[in-house]
Amino acid sequence: MWFLRPDCLSAFEDEEIRSSLSRYIEVVEGRKYPLFKLSKLVRVDLKDDPWEAHEEGLSILKEALGSGSMPRGDGGQVSLLDLKAYLSLEIAKNCRFCEWRCGVNRIEGERGVCRVRETRVSSHFIHMGEEPPVSPSGTIFFSGCNFRCLYCQNWDISQFPESGRSVTSQELAKMMDDLRRNGVRNVNLVGGEPTPNIHTIMISLRYASENFPVIWNSNMYLSEEGMKLLLGVVDLWLPDFKYWDDECARRLSGIANYSETVRRNLLLAYEFPPGEIIVRHLVLPNHVNCCTRPILEWIATNIPRALVNVMDQYRPEYRASEVPEVSRRPSHSELREAFETAERLKLRWRSVSR
Repeated sequence: MWFLRPDCLSAFEDEEIRSSLSRYIEVVEGRKYPLFKLSKLVRVDLKDDPWEAHEEGLSILKEALGSGSMPRGDGGQVSLLDLKAYLSLEIAKNCRFCEWRCGVNRIEGERGVCRVRETRVSSHFIHMGEEPPVSPSGTIFFSGCNFRCLYCQNWDISQFPESGRSVTSQELAKMMDDLRRNGVRNVNLVGGEPTPNIHTIMISLRYASENFPVIWNSNMYLSEEGMKLLLGVVDLWLPDFKYWDDECARRLSGIANYSETVRRNLLLAYEFPPGEIIVRHLVLPNHVNCCTRPILEWIATNIPRALVNVMDQYRPEYRASEVPEVSRRPSHSELREAFETAERLKLRWRSVSR
């Protein structure tokens, strides 16, 4: 399948990609362990506050990543990954994986804003359409989403949480292992939105046997607790940064406090080693001034080593016809302005934008 994408074959030779995703490349090539395997090696002692033990485990892992050594947590009662699985189940009982913080008991099948009652997978396959360093990607599409984007191009997955089939953690781990054995570079957790399924994902990684980098392909509207669970597990972040103006987010995706939440989470991802990110920004018609330009400026100032995919493939889908401002494709002049802004800011965008 690789011959269909020659840019995938040469991606790891590109200096912009190599300098931004050096550890991810080493994991893909089998020269380093993925973070979830290292989290299995970190041992911590349980405390009255399990989050305190979690912070100690992250510190051990962070120190090891900084020194290039294998992590040691000798004598601890549980692994960091075990602790993450436990904490994720506790959060699921009073769900606050994302900033909606619904507080419903997901273990008992209660539904919050995302309406996800159980972990369901719409499809999983080898994806050749992702960015060059990501493809071929072992994508796992989760059903359901905590957003209501009027122009969603995956609306048949995101807006129907009962689509697909229910999976256990063991079944999810088998999907991951099988994809890696079939030659993918990574396991790419996407949707819909993977965030409502953090507890299932954490447990599945305890069962996974293959070495694969984990990609978090997300709208990034996670709570701080949800983000902390992912630190030390996610090797490469593939977040959307849709809007700068919160009113745009409210009107088009039904989301409150969007920009501040995403910026906080991008900084958390960037500051925890290895901090490797490909930010996706979809250029929307009539939103270059209010969203595209300030988003790209923020990236240049705050996460300058991140790769940036300035995406030109917006098309009006789902209910976009109901909103005149996004009922057309972006114009050539809007796209040119977006690309020229990325170039002016010296962003790392050319190697991954298509």
